[in-house]
Amino acid sequence: MTQSKQDRRILKTKSEIKQALTELMEKKRFEAITVRDLTERANINRGTFYLHYQDKYDLLEQCEDEVIKNILENVRDVQVYDLEVLIANEKPFPFIVTILEYMRENADFLRAILGPNGDPSFQEKLKEVMIQNFFFKKLNNPSTTVPIEILTTYISAAHLGVIQQWLNTGMKQSPEEMASILFRIITKGPIEAIGLGRHTHKK
Repeated sequence: MTQSKQDRRILKTKSEIKQALTELMEKKRFEAITVRDLTERANINRGTFYLHYQDKYDLLEQCEDEVIKNILENVRDVQVYDLEVLIANEKPFPFIVTILEYMRENADFLRAILGPNGDPSFQEKLKEVMIQNFFFKKLNNPSTTVPIEILTTYISAAHLGVIQQWLNTGMKQSPEEMASILFRIITKGPIEAIGLGRHTHKK
C-alpha cells in the first residue's frame, strides 16, 4: 500500500470513529460510552481503535484539539489595521465567517460535544481560547472604558452562546449572516442592536 493510500485510510478510519463518538453522545453521556460502543458503532475491531487512540479520553482530546487548532489558525494572523478598517467600513470580520463555516461543516460533533452529554470542560476551553486570542486585546486602546479582561470574557461568552443557539436551531442563517449579526452586536452594542439607545438622549 502506498503512503498516500495508507494516509487516506487512516483519515477515513479516524473520521468514522469520530462520527461514532458523535452519534453515541447524542444518546448518552460521554462517561457512559465504552470503547466497545465506539468500535461496534464504527464497525471496526478494538485493535484498530487502539492503533490510533490510547483510550476514549485520548479520542475526545484529539477531537477537541482539532476544533481549537482550526479556530486558532483563523485568529492567529488577524492584524490590528485590518480590524480597524473593517470596523470603519462596517464589514463583518472574515475570520469569523471562516470559523462559522468550519463549525457548520462540523455541526454534528460540536452540537454533541457542547451538549448535555458532551464534555462540560470543552465549553470552558473554547472560552479561554477566545479570551487569550481575541482580537480586542490586540487593539490595546488606552481609552477602553472597562477592563479588557472583562470585555474579552463578555464577548467570548456571548459569541459562544450565540454559536450554540445557531447550531442547535438548525443554522437557519448562513455563516456570513451570522458574522454580520455578531458584528452589529459587537460594534453597536446589544441596546442599539434591538433598536434602543439611539433615541434615549432625545427629549
